[in-house]
Amino acid sequence: MQYRTLGRTKKKVSALGFGCMRLPSVRHDRGPIDEPRAAAMLRHAIDHGVNYVDTAYFYHEGHSESFVGRALQDGYRQKVHLATKLPTGPVSTADDFDRLLDEQLQRLQTDHVDFYLLHGLNKRRWPKVRDLGVLGWSERARADGRIGHLGFSFHDTLDTFKEIVDAYDDWALCQIQYNYVDTDVQAGKKGLRYAADRGLAVVVMEPVRGGRLAALPPPVVEILDQLQPRRSLAALALHWVWNQPQVSVALSGMSTMQQVVENLASAEDSEVGSLTEDDLAIYEQARDKYRELCPIPCTECRYCLPCPNGVFIHANLAAYNQAKLLGQLEQAKRRYAWLASRDHDMSAAACIQCRECEERCPQGIAISEWMPEVHALLADG
Repeated sequence: MQYRTLGRTKKKVSALGFGCMRLPSVRHDRGPIDEPRAAAMLRHAIDHGVNYVDTAYFYHEGHSESFVGRALQDGYRQKVHLATKLPTGPVSTADDFDRLLDEQLQRLQTDHVDFYLLHGLNKRRWPKVRDLGVLGWSERARADGRIGHLGFSFHDTLDTFKEIVDAYDDWALCQIQYNYVDTDVQAGKKGLRYAADRGLAVVVMEPVRGGRLAALPPPVVEILDQLQPRRSLAALALHWVWNQPQVSVALSGMSTMQQVVENLASAEDSEVGSLTEDDLAIYEQARDKYRELCPIPCTECRYCLPCPNGVFIHANLAAYNQAKLLGQLEQAKRRYAWLASRDHDMSAAACIQCRECEERCPQGIAISEWMPEVHALLADG
């Protein structure tokens, strides 16, 4: 395992971080966790050098933190830097800060978290928690030992990102979506460098774009096949992120033990500056072709859920992308038919265009406008 310095904290963290949002589940959705499988995966990663573990209050419908607390027993808690996040959406009063953190510590079975991030900051949530005094509160929570360092995760424009970075001199880290396709999306490359120049560590989420960059259409694969040495598509995406000196950790939301093993192998040579200018030009060609072919920029993060009418939003969008991006129309139709056949219709046909999901979507997708398109393409008859 390769290790990097986490910004001004000077802590050494594994280049590969374990994200606990896409763990194996006991159902088709991302609810209750298959704990024996997930615990084996997490402990295997830690045994092989991973020392940064990331979770959040709402991951796996609220099950992730409690799972992590159980999985980190038997001495594993002492082996990792543990990060979780304040759920900024439900916060309504300053009293919520202590209430939520204390609940999270109980779930995690620990007396402190090493990194506490304000979750999903954007132009609406940041002013709310700022004006409720979250920064002063965080300093008190650090003084009493419940928090090691404060940071934030982010989904909005570059201007909003800069505003948040500049609002506080004691941010330890930020977490941003970043991969070779999303170089100018949200904070993007400019935000990455802006934060690093100001001493913040940068933790990257979605380095494989929710797994989308591990299943690419042939025209994109043909471009990436020019790269040497030959690597898996997931490894190529990770190495592009690791190539950049401003990145401290690349989080991977792994769902199988095979993904854990493959990502650990990739992390062994996660060197900064390992890609040549010619290599980077190939990635740019692949990015341009992917953007040309991909209709909906959904990463299946599931922040759009729950839908008040029960639509399984991300699965509908994924089926549409499967048909359009990968050319797998019949497979996508079968996937859509399964959604429509449930006891409660979870297909795009059940969408009532209420737009609640659009307020929560980190990618800014006009979901209510896409749902009729999904149904028109994938419904039989």
